[in-house]
Amino acid sequence: MMVSEAAAPHPDGDPERDPDTPGNLGLEHRSILGMRVDATSYADAIERTLRWARAGEPRTVGIATVNNVMESHDDRGFLDVMNDCDLVTPDGTPLVWGLKLLGVPDATRVYGPGLTPRLLARAADEDVPVGFYGGSPEVIEALRNVASRRWPDLRIAYAYSPPFRPLDEAEDEEIVGSIVESGARLLFVGLGCPKQERWMHEHRDRLPLVQLGVGAAFDFVAGTKRQAPAFMQRAGLEWLFRLATEPRRLWRRYLRHNPRFVALFGAQVVRTRLGRSRPSQGLSGS
Repeated sequence: MMVSEAAAPHPDGDPERDPDTPGNLGLEHRSILGMRVDATSYADAIERTLRWARAGEPRTVGIATVNNVMESHDDRGFLDVMNDCDLVTPDGTPLVWGLKLLGVPDATRVYGPGLTPRLLARAADEDVPVGFYGGSPEVIEALRNVASRRWPDLRIAYAYSPPFRPLDEAEDEEIVGSIVESGARLLFVGLGCPKQERWMHEHRDRLPLVQLGVGAAFDFVAGTKRQAPAFMQRAGLEWLFRLATEPRRLWRRYLRHNPRFVALFGAQVVRTRLGRSRPSQGLSGS
């Protein structure tokens, strides 16, 4: 189901939403350059996700960074994909700052590589079967080994590294059938943005489970890549660490998107604050 133009969030951060649209979860949320971001927390995201998983509900969870926002800004189709997610967490520290600037002072980060091990631990405790889709064969194998050691009771019902090319219809049907037959109720999707979000959106109604687009979390949990130091994450500089460690793969993303995000979101904040000040100015002048 696509989010219609009328249902899309107001670009200047209006928190009101139609009660029938995705994301109406009793959470505060704001629109950042048109893309909805929910003011969730680790505890809230875990409880919601597990509740959906136990019920076998087809849901998608977007774990959003500046890259998601800018891809959405540049592509209306991808904006619809993100706004159709059932939950969108603020993965990137700049999005937490964005929520705070738009009036959610207690906003906190829900980081994909932090959410993934927490969910795996709870899934092991509650016997909720999980699956992994994405990454290279080596990363998937390492991820399975690490997860089995860390959480011996975890049921890994499915794990697959798809080929790095478009799948034909028969291949796609086979993958969907395998996932359904596995009985997985949480599917962690690690294809990278925007591919993973598009894949989840296209498959949501075909899979009776919760899909989470966790990006590089496979590599971090498996130990095949290093995470940024905590102080860089707190300072919103994780992108710089990742750029330094993977310059050939990431330089276009960060050097193109980050400066534009700062300028565009800065303009949004100014518009929002000016809009809020006008009514009071009018009253004082009457």
